[in-house]
Amino acid sequence: MKNLIRNNKGFLAFLVLFGVFRTAVADWNPIPSASMHPNLLEGDVVLVNRVAFDLKVPLTNVVLAHLGEPARGDIVTFRSPKDGELLIKRVAALPGDVVEMRNERLYINGRGANYRIVEHSLDSIGGNALQAVQLAESLDGMRHHIQVLPDVTALRTFGPITVPQGQYLMLGDNRDNSADSRVIGFVPRKLLVGRAERVLVSADYQGNWMPRTERFGMSLYRADQP
Repeated sequence: MKNLIRNNKGFLAFLVLFGVFRTAVADWNPIPSASMHPNLLEGDVVLVNRVAFDLKVPLTNVVLAHLGEPARGDIVTFRSPKDGELLIKRVAALPGDVVEMRNERLYINGRGANYRIVEHSLDSIGGNALQAVQLAESLDGMRHHIQVLPDVTALRTFGPITVPQGQYLMLGDNRDNSADSRVIGFVPRKLLVGRAERVLVSADYQGNWMPRTERFGMSLYRADQP
C-alpha cells in the first residue's frame, strides 16, 4: 500500500484537490427531472457556483463567510429541508417578502406578475402527453419563461404568506409539475449549495442520446428572453 501511494501520489493529490474544488468552489449537476421546464431539460448538466453565497469548509456545511445574497430570479441548488435531496429551483421570494399565488399568478408584496404567452407545446408526465403553455413572467426585475400544464391537478393558489428571516421560497419554472416550496416548505439559507450559472453540456438521454449542441455553454440568465 505504501508503494502504491508513493508511486501515485501526484494522481492522488490531484483527486484530493479536485474533490475540494467540487465541494468548495464549483460543481456540475445533471438535471434529472422536468421541474424546471422550459429552461432546464432532463440531460442538461449545469455549472454551479458554490461560492456565490457562502464560503464553506470543504466537504462540510460549515460557513466561513457570507460572500453574496440570493436574489429573486436566481436558479439555485439546495438540500431539501424535507429529506436532504439535492434540488434545483428558482428563488421566487426573499426573507420578509409577502408572497401569494392566485390561479397561477404570482404576487410579491402585493404586486402581481405580468404574463405573455410565448407558445403552446406538449409535455409529458409518466409518459402521457399533455398540453403545455409557455409564458414570459416578469415581476420586480425577474424576467424569465415558465410553463403551466392546464390539464394537471396542481396547487395554483396559496397564501398570502410571509417568508421567514433567513429562509427563501423556491418555485420550479414548470409550475404544475414541481415539488418546490409548496411541498417542501421554505428553504433555510444554510441549505443553499450554490447558484446555477449555465448549461455545460446537454444530451437527449430520454430519446436518442444525441448531444444538444445548441445548449452547450448556454447562460441560464439569457437577455434574449423577451
